[in-house]
Amino acid sequence: MTRTARALWFTAAGECEVRPVALPEPGPDEVLVRTLHTGVSRGTESLVLRGGVPAGQRAVMRAPFQDGDFPWPVKYGYLNVGVVERGPLLGRTVFCLYPHQTHYVVPAAAVTPVPDAVPAGRAVLAGTVETAVNALWDARPLVGDRVAVVGGGMVGCCVAALLARFPGVRLQLVDADPARAAVAAALGVGFASPDEAAGDCDLVVHASASEEGLARSLELLAPEGRVVELSWYGDRPVAVALGESFHSRRLRLVGSQVGVVARPDRTHAERMALALELLADPAFDALITGASRFEDLPSVLPRLASGALPALCHRVDYGAGHVPA
Repeated sequence: MTRTARALWFTAAGECEVRPVALPEPGPDEVLVRTLHTGVSRGTESLVLRGGVPAGQRAVMRAPFQDGDFPWPVKYGYLNVGVVERGPLLGRTVFCLYPHQTHYVVPAAAVTPVPDAVPAGRAVLAGTVETAVNALWDARPLVGDRVAVVGGGMVGCCVAALLARFPGVRLQLVDADPARAAVAAALGVGFASPDEAAGDCDLVVHASASEEGLARSLELLAPEGRVVELSWYGDRPVAVALGESFHSRRLRLVGSQVGVVARPDRTHAERMALALELLADPAFDALITGASRFEDLPSVLPRLASGALPALCHRVDYGAGHVPA
């Protein structure tokens, strides 16, 4: 008998719905996972919801277990924590780069066990912390560096949380929203508005996804300093100020993207396992700023995308009793 699960599909600009999805029987090297929580990656999922993935980047932007093609209809997402109900790792809580869906079957190699020290509800941040780990491998901060993280969204806050562990670093989280000051304090990081941010930085990590944020990032650099660009703008053109003193001060602008592991001596699996280990720090709980039921996601996601419902990571809870039909 074919079993069915329920999944969220992006169906048109600003619209999504829950649809039934057929579940295959797991093979000998596959697992059946019952979802406990997913996380909404607000920036990327908002872009997908509005149909903003450029035609030339649609292959690159595919999520690992995406169904459908951009722009719509598409089943999209990549922050999923669940319990293995059949197959290897039976009974283990695992993280997978899977969309918003009640149950799913994937190769056992596609899931990563969640360490016992990491609550399942916090583990939804693993994909974002993995992005932050890769960014720091690209950035290569040094002891004593003067650093700013411009943009206090999910990615920026995860980068700041990891940088706070570096000894001797002068670190500020820079954001136009004063409400981000409380999050910065919970992470043990200084906070500043863009106008008040300390300059003369050796390194700026930019994650605001705004042209203004990128311009300010370049302004904050000391000579020979570098900006690591984490923002992805989709189909929006962005002007970069490369005149004035950009060349004379020998500034550098470096792109970082999680699709490629930034260290040749590490694999994707090792990077993900490291991200989950780092989530043992309860400070990361400050990044989960809202929660709702899976059944409510079709109405919640458009509000998150529009900004009507503010959030860093919005967690989706699936409940303990749902079973595949």
